[in-house]
Amino acid sequence: MTRNVTTAQVGGQAAPARIAGKPDFSGIWEANNTANWDLQTHAARPMVAQPGFSPGSVTLAAPVLGLGSIGWVPPGQGVVEGEEIPYLPWAAARKKENLEHWMDRDPEIKCFQPGVPRAMYMPYPFQIVQSASKIMMVFEYANAQRTIHLNKMEDYPNVAYMGYSVGHWEGDTLVVDVKDFTDATWFDRSGNFHSDALHVTERYNMAGRDVIRYEATIEDPQVFTRTWKISMPLYRRLDTNAQLMDFRCVEMVEETMYGHLRKEQLVKQWVGNTMTVNITRTIPPGEKVHERYISGNPPAK
Repeated sequence: MTRNVTTAQVGGQAAPARIAGKPDFSGIWEANNTANWDLQTHAARPMVAQPGFSPGSVTLAAPVLGLGSIGWVPPGQGVVEGEEIPYLPWAAARKKENLEHWMDRDPEIKCFQPGVPRAMYMPYPFQIVQSASKIMMVFEYANAQRTIHLNKMEDYPNVAYMGYSVGHWEGDTLVVDVKDFTDATWFDRSGNFHSDALHVTERYNMAGRDVIRYEATIEDPQVFTRTWKISMPLYRRLDTNAQLMDFRCVEMVEETMYGHLRKEQLVKQWVGNTMTVNITRTIPPGEKVHERYISGNPPAK
């Protein structure tokens, strides 16, 4: 790639760099919100729930009971403009089913490529490398990648988890059309989904040297009654020696996905391709339960 990067001093501080006269988005970035849990405003809830002790209450279900407070979805403000996701009736029912069967259905649990826009707000950093004609994005999660083509390209002959991205500039705004998706990715861990007719229009604006204002307009006439939009800031990672780390999740989910096919199975409670999780908890009797509290102070002499 040929880079023609310019910087200028403004008020004693370096102004945002530019490439071929346009803003340079190069760097490591990450969203700081709960959109990957749920695009819409939501209260705290168990990752996987079962009825609680009192009527109407819920608690963690057996597979994640031992996680305690970290087994709960953190509350968060929504990123959907107007809060509503305008599903067609059949799709609204599918979304509800997806949430109820989240652990079985979420593509993220299976380490599938996350798609767009989900890749942009997952709780993992991603790196942008920019030239005058191409912008490459590499994501820590699953080693996912996408290339935004700024030069003229032929139509993409297939479909892809990350779609096919073609961009252009409107002044200092990067506008990206993304289409040719599979129907296998979701928008979040709450069951929000799309079909293979998904078309995403992204807009990237520098809102400062270390902040990108990100918008994504969603269009999918097979699933939604109209277009809808999400928006959020993306923040530059300013850590010393910031870099992407290795997160090869494919091998991490091998047992979850294919354990029932092993000749010598690690999980013994498989019936067909369904894994049964039995939870055994050992609770100290009486006052000894308080021994689960471990002080951070040095041992008494």
